[in-house]
Amino acid sequence: MTEITDYIAPAMILAVFAYGIAARTDIFDAFIEGATEGLKTTFDILPALVCLMTCIGMFKASGCMEMLTQFISPVTSFFGFPDECTPLIFIRPLSGSGALSVYDDIISQYGADSFAGRVASTMMGSTETTFYTVAVYFGSAKIKKSRYAIPAALTGDMIGWIASAVTVRLLF
Repeated sequence: MTEITDYIAPAMILAVFAYGIAARTDIFDAFIEGATEGLKTTFDILPALVCLMTCIGMFKASGCMEMLTQFISPVTSFFGFPDECTPLIFIRPLSGSGALSVYDDIISQYGADSFAGRVASTMMGSTETTFYTVAVYFGSAKIKKSRYAIPAALTGDMIGWIASAVTVRLLF
């Protein structure tokens, strides 16, 4: 099986080149054009990403995450949500890498087969980095007003958090 996977990426590259040659496309110019558009998109969304990463760092360093975790603990306990996963509720909508760090701490401390580990794993797969996604996609499309996108996405995240705990409790 590993022999097949070793050839997938080179085969895809060869297929793209073959298609470009068959379609009589200047492959190098097309590559340069795509790279130029990619750099323009990067520069368009960079300010939003820098702002987002700065806010995440300030949120964690200020102790707000710990304070919010303690504040919301009675509500999450009502839904059977493990207290160990509560920081993931706050960091997941903001940052995928920050959420991965919190997730790694949960798995390292409690184990992958623990209730908290399973809920955290389910959350990582069933929720989104909402603010990051909005910043990237709305920024690249130059949309200034998100209107209902953020409340709808956060509602979906909240349902994902609750459903993660309920599903893990029911299945394990």
